Amino acid sequence: MIEFYAEIKLAHVIAVIASGALFLLRGVLVQAGHPHWALAAFPRFLSYTIDTALLTAALMLLTILPSSVYANGWLMAKLALLPVYIGFGWLALRGDAARQFAYFAAALLAYGCMFAIARAHSPLGPISSLLGA
Repeated sequence: MIEFYAEIKLAHVIAVIASGALFLLRGVLVQAGHPHWALAAFPRFLSYTIDTALLTAALMLLTILPSSVYANGWLMAKLALLPVYIGFGWLALRGDAARQFAYFAAALLAYGCMFAIARAHSPLGPISSLLGA
């Protein structure tokens, strides 16, 4: 299956960007006072579909790549942030209206950190290159 690595990675990256863009759109809709649009059936089910493709591609990459690729802990750091992103994202779309912006910002920060960690393949993200790690 390693011969399909490039295609699987591309599918994963596209799903990451699509998932983040859809969350950003839905969060902006909630902030603009249109939560009914953000929580309508179409964007919810589209989100489920994209996230299923994202998880499937991630699991495929996990199984075909050697474990030494993850030895420095970057994958664990990214996975530790995933429930943080999901929790804040859920609260940003459905939580207390007075705190929704803070939850939205926190979810975007978690997403950005996961993205940076994945790009750098380091638990410190881009900071690792500054530290010489």
